[in-house]
Amino acid sequence: MLAGLIFATDDADDRPDKLAATLPFGGGTLLEYQARLLIAAGAAQLLVAVTRLTPELIGAVNRIGGRVPVDVVRSATEAADKAHPLARIIVVADGLVSTNAIVDMLADEGDDALLVTSQGDALPGFERVDANSAWAGLARIGARRLDDVARFPADYDFQSTLLRVLAQGRTLRIALPASAAREGHGIQRDSRALADRSRAVLSSIVTSRPGWFDRLVLAPLARWTLPSLVSRAVPSAVLAGAGAIVALAGLVGLVLDLPVTGLALVEGGIVAMALAAVLGALRGEGRLAKVQGWAIGGASALAALLLGRMASIEAMTATGWTLAIGLVVAGTLLERAARHRRSLWWASALVYPLVLLCFTAAGHPLIGLAVAAAYASASLAAAIERLTAES
Repeated sequence: MLAGLIFATDDADDRPDKLAATLPFGGGTLLEYQARLLIAAGAAQLLVAVTRLTPELIGAVNRIGGRVPVDVVRSATEAADKAHPLARIIVVADGLVSTNAIVDMLADEGDDALLVTSQGDALPGFERVDANSAWAGLARIGARRLDDVARFPADYDFQSTLLRVLAQGRTLRIALPASAAREGHGIQRDSRALADRSRAVLSSIVTSRPGWFDRLVLAPLARWTLPSLVSRAVPSAVLAGAGAIVALAGLVGLVLDLPVTGLALVEGGIVAMALAAVLGALRGEGRLAKVQGWAIGGASALAALLLGRMASIEAMTATGWTLAIGLVVAGTLLERAARHRRSLWWASALVYPLVLLCFTAAGHPLIGLAVAAAYASASLAAAIERLTAES
């Protein structure tokens, strides 16, 4: 069983009336974001170590508790009593911002482990482990370690004592990746700096997606638009709904024989829904992201079929229908074959309307359908070859 232990004890640097864990982050609080990382890594229980309860902290804990059991603890003794005796526990330092990829490094089976960085590369807030290294804010421990900490005097700092116990034992040390700081990993207790770190995490979510469209188009748009949406607490569902309406308007345009306008609206709506999925990922709304994936795929497929219908009527042949159906079939099979791993150059539902728009605007919709179908087919062939090589 995997569990999480989040420390929420220190005050914000610029807001002494607030705990750093309750500062705004990603449309919620930092504590909720930390909890979402742990839940995504597989944690089935969360422990939140506190020294005092505030209304904001209670609200955050209640919202987290709707997804997994959450226990608020004030000492190592309480934590040891609440934790499952066989649990592996991921420890999250007070004020830590990280990413799914970093947390997943500690989620595997194994002995006690500390995520560390060299003392020279240590960011502000990282506690020193020894003369050469500093703790990077994440650790993996067995539940028995909480009993070891509980033997110390009650007035000892829980987090620092746990770190000392781990540092003095035979604990595996995992190096923090060099790119982690650029992706937002670090300890931050200042509200303004935390907002900057939120933008870095948003960027890392998009750039970690495998497709070229995500990195070259979606990532710059996300860096430009999402921070203001987050600061205004715009719900992800609102952005997703707006995207769906725009895409639907584009499909209507295709029905009314307005191919360029229709495809442009479909692509714009798809991009908006993709941005909503990124915003949902930051806020832990996995179900919304899944729905957006289906909606994007459906809008892209319908756009191709409607364009194929129009092209067939104009040419008085079945060529348009044939190419559109081939594109939809190849694209659907590609999504299944590339569900777990995708290469940078492969096609995706985000790309097909853009390809169709470029050729349709030039007056060659049939060529656009042929190119998009060939692109999907080539990507599918590469995905099948990868699956065959891995089996």
